This record gives sequence, structure tokens and C-alpha cells, in this order.
Amino acid sequence: MRAVIQRVSSASVVVNNKTISQIGWGFLVLLGIEDSDTRDDIAWLSNKIVNLRIFNDTHGVMNRSLLETEGNAIVVSQFTLHAATKKGNRPSYIRAAKPNIAIPLYEAFVHQMETDLGKQIGTGVFGADMKVTLVNDGPVTIIIDTKNKDL
Repeated sequence: MRAVIQRVSSASVVVNNKTISQIGWGFLVLLGIEDSDTRDDIAWLSNKIVNLRIFNDTHGVMNRSLLETEGNAIVVSQFTLHAATKKGNRPSYIRAAKPNIAIPLYEAFVHQMETDLGKQIGTGVFGADMKVTLVNDGPVTIIIDTKNKDL
């Protein structure tokens, strides 16, 4: 699994001119899933995200987590995070999981984050044409990959 975590002061997801999810400050998480991802990846990544200390403390130092600040989150599935661009100019998405694998893992990830945060989180609509709007706070953007934990 590959996640792009953006600290936001606001974010929303619109599908067919209807707002599906909307939050104030918190995280917008773009989530890419590949065939080799497992429930272990879900647990590790969710824990890492909710405990990621990128919110300011009283001294202005990024030292507080989403969990500690009781922030909100939206998780949007984004297969393009697994784009391979080595050859040519048209990205290949061969590593991205097909819907029959990706949808259950995406839903399980959302459920795990809700459990870890102790609250409901927003989502997009898997496979839909979504309009994602955000105000990146900082800006702060972190990339985490369960297959490359050195990132």
C-alpha cells in the first residue's frame, strides 16, 4: 500500500456534483493498493497514519498526531499512486490492484482507521470520477509505502 498523507485545514470529495465527504482540519489520505497488499499492511499503515506526529504542539513543533488532536480524515482510493513511468510517456498501472482485490482492502483500511481513531472518517467513491478539493496546511505532505518503509 502506498499512501500520500496531506495535512489539511479543509478537504472535500465531490462526485456527480454531490459532496460525499467534507472535513475541517485533519488528513486527506490518498491510498494506492497493489495485489500483494495484506491485512498486515492495513494494520501497520493505519497505525502509522493515525500516530504520525505532524501537527504543531504549543511550541509550534510538529509533535502531535491525528489521534492526539482528535483530527478528522478522508481516505480516497487512488490507483495512479502505483503508476510505473520508467518506459515511455504513458504510465502503466500494472501494479495497481484490480477492483476485486482493491475494494475489500480499501474498505478494510477505512474500517481499521475508524477503529484506530475512534470515529467515522470520510471516503470517496471507489472507481468514480471524483473532484477532490483541499487546502494543504503547511504545506505538509508525507508519502508512506508499506513495501518500502525506508521512505
